[in-house]
Amino acid sequence: MSNKCDIGLIGLAVMGENLALNISSHGFSVAVFNRTVTKTQEFIKTHPDKHFTGTFSLTELVSALKTPRKIIMMVKSGQPVDELIKVLVPLLEKGDILIDGGNSYYQDTQRRCSLLEENGINYIGLGVSGGEEGALNGPSLMPGGSLEAYMDLAPIFTSIAAKVTDGPCCSYVGSDGAGHYVKMVHNGIEYGDMQLIAEAYFIMREVLNISPCEQSEIFKSWNEGQLNSYLIEITADILKRVDNHTSLPMIDVILDSAGQKGTGKWTVQSALELGVPVPTITEAVFARFMSAYKAERQTASITLDGSTISQHDYSGLLNDIHDALYASKICSYAQGFNLLRTASIKYNWNLQLGDTALLWRGGCIIRAQFLDKIKEAFTCNPQLPNLMLDPYFSGELNRIQNNWRRVISICKQQGVPIPSFSASLDYYDSYRQKVLPANLIQAQRDYFGAHTYERTDKEGCFHSEWAKLPTRT
Repeated sequence: MSNKCDIGLIGLAVMGENLALNISSHGFSVAVFNRTVTKTQEFIKTHPDKHFTGTFSLTELVSALKTPRKIIMMVKSGQPVDELIKVLVPLLEKGDILIDGGNSYYQDTQRRCSLLEENGINYIGLGVSGGEEGALNGPSLMPGGSLEAYMDLAPIFTSIAAKVTDGPCCSYVGSDGAGHYVKMVHNGIEYGDMQLIAEAYFIMREVLNISPCEQSEIFKSWNEGQLNSYLIEITADILKRVDNHTSLPMIDVILDSAGQKGTGKWTVQSALELGVPVPTITEAVFARFMSAYKAERQTASITLDGSTISQHDYSGLLNDIHDALYASKICSYAQGFNLLRTASIKYNWNLQLGDTALLWRGGCIIRAQFLDKIKEAFTCNPQLPNLMLDPYFSGELNRIQNNWRRVISICKQQGVPIPSFSASLDYYDSYRQKVLPANLIQAQRDYFGAHTYERTDKEGCFHSEWAKLPTRT
């Protein structure tokens, strides 16, 4: 038994390799398997000093592990995971643990948890954030599924996770698909963060004509205050880089067409299913869609006129852009955490929102100083319905909202697109409105489809024969 490995890992692409190296560097022995035999051989040969055992069949992998067996699957999400599980199940015994460390859709994870439970096999849907560097040096880990299985895995997971002042960025999230759901929403918030930062960059470029190199210094200074975050940090670094071939700013030679892997879209789809407004994240996803219309945009830039309004007073606008970015960021996170709360209720996950904020303070892409404030908000009021109602965040929004409005007003006048900035302000203004125009929508629905409506002065559902109602002249 002593020569058996602590854990197995399937899939030696970059994320799998780095995660295996991370686990090994913390003193755990790892049996590795890759469908391509030469990949396994090369990996073992490259790291002869590590606690690795190369295996060349799934049967050999399973035989190489201590019981209960623990196997991390680092393969492409979707059908490849199902196919791998189908092959592994006959080789496993009751109590063994399968861990999906990819970006799987949470409903797939729920289904797999239920299926494997029938076979006595424990399943963990493991959200892993931090990219290649995080996998190697300490990711944020969001494990969901079997609590019993997590307790067996905790010594490994907490060892390899990113560390912050309060401890590792890893704790049990909730049952079945909770871990992958939290990772999905993390990525949705990440979409919003990236788009908001891109819009701030674009305003500085298009309105204030600030060069990328100058912007680098601005973002660097912003990273020393409220906006301190990994994404602001790397933005400052990106904007000072120069292309080797043209000596132009690197940012100016990159095509303005952004890719995506689908987790942002999944976040929006889930929000639609659950009836939770996430406009900042939605517009961030749509902005990537729009960026892909490069050829059409080039034609439209010639065909469609822009603004002819002359705007000259830009004094103090740079500070206003900072405030608009911070206010919009607050709204984006408010939307993401509201989505988590709603999903937690629907799926009986009992998510601890303050603890979720702690998971994201290190290792992951959206790690930021301001997550401490989110933790404080939910610690003070675990039932807080929306971050914007927390005294700190409401105070900040009240303090900087006029600057936020000025930035958006100038951009609208100048024809500079800022979809996520705008959506964030609309979210704020809609949420703070005592009365919205939805009463007219309900009247229209009842008028053409007899869908009924509720009244402000008495209980019940009502329908009117609109043509028979008296009119005012």
